Amino acid sequence: MTQEILAHPWFGTWIAVLIAVPLALLVHRIGGLVLKRITRPAPAVHAMVINCNAPARLVLPLVALLLILQAAPEDLRFLASVRHFNGLLLIAATTWLAVRAISGFADGVLAQHPSDIADNLQARRVLTQTRVLARTAMSVVLVAGGAMMLMTFPGARQVGASLLASAGVIGIVAGLAAKPVFSNLIAGLQIALAQPIRIDDVLVVEGEWGRVEEITGTFVVLKIWDDRRLILPLSYFIEKPFQNWTRHSSQLLGSVFIYVDYGMPLAPLREEVERIVKAAPEWDGRFFNMRVTDATERSMQVRVLCTAATSGLAFDLRCTVREGLLDFMQREYPQFLPRMRIEADLPQGSAAA
Repeated sequence: MTQEILAHPWFGTWIAVLIAVPLALLVHRIGGLVLKRITRPAPAVHAMVINCNAPARLVLPLVALLLILQAAPEDLRFLASVRHFNGLLLIAATTWLAVRAISGFADGVLAQHPSDIADNLQARRVLTQTRVLARTAMSVVLVAGGAMMLMTFPGARQVGASLLASAGVIGIVAGLAAKPVFSNLIAGLQIALAQPIRIDDVLVVEGEWGRVEEITGTFVVLKIWDDRRLILPLSYFIEKPFQNWTRHSSQLLGSVFIYVDYGMPLAPLREEVERIVKAAPEWDGRFFNMRVTDATERSMQVRVLCTAATSGLAFDLRCTVREGLLDFMQREYPQFLPRMRIEADLPQGSAAA
C-alpha cells in the first residue's frame, strides 16, 4: 500500500501542496501582523489591510497551489481540470480581495471625516465622493472578475471578452441596451467629482422638500420631510434642474409674509419682530429685518427676513415669527387685521340727517 502511494504520479505534487499551503497561511499570518503594525499611522490604509484579512487568507494558498500546479508534470491525469478549477477560485478570491480593499479604504477615509457634527459640509463632500467612487470601482472590479472567469472557458471566451470590450454590431446593440446603466455610471462619476448633490444635502425636487439619504451606483434616495422616500436615477441630477439649499453652506435666509391693514402702525410691529427673532433659539444672530414689500388695494404685505444655521431651524424660526406676529396683532391691534370693506351707496339726505 505504501509503495503504491509513493509510486502514484500525484504523490510529489501532494507533498508540495501539503508544504506550500501551511507555509502560505504562515506568511499570511506574519505578513498580516506586520502590515497592521506599520499601517497604523495611516488610518485609511490600516482599515484596508484589516478588511483584506479574510480574502487574503484564501488568495495566498491559491497562489501557492497555482505555482505548484504550473510546475507539475504535464502528463498527470486531470491536471488541466485541476488547474482550471484553481484558476477560477483564484480569480474569484482576487476579485473578493479587490472589493474588500476598496471597501476598507473607503471606510477608513470616512472614519477620518465624521458627518455627525454641526458644520459637516466638508465631511459630506468626502462622504459623497468616497461612497460613489467606491461603489463604481467595486462594480468595475466585479464585472472584470466575472469576465475573466468566463474567458477561462473556451466556449464562453467570446462572452467574457465582450464584457471587457464591445466590438462590431453586437457591441453597438449591447451598448444601446445598456444605455441607462452606463448613463447612471457616468452620472455617478460626475456627481462624485462635481458634487451637485451630497449626502444629507437639502433638496427641492419635483416639488418635494427632503434630504439626500443615500446615493447608490444607480439611484438617489431622497427622504421627504414626512418620512416618504423619493427615488430618482443618478442621471436625473445631471439632466434636470433642482434646488440645493445646502450647496455651499447649511445656513439659510428664511422669509415670513403677513398681510395687515393700512391703518397698522409699522414701528410697534418692527419692535415686536426684533423681540421675537432675538428671543428665538433658532436664530443664528446673523441678520433679520422687516420691510413692506407690497401694497394692494386691500392690505399691505409685510416681509420679515431672518437667518438660521440649517434649513430645519430656518423652517422652525419662520413658524415662530409668523405665530408671534399673528398673536401680537390679535392681542394689541385686532382692528388692523386684514378685512374686506364693503361700502353701500347711501340715499340722498341720509348723510345730512
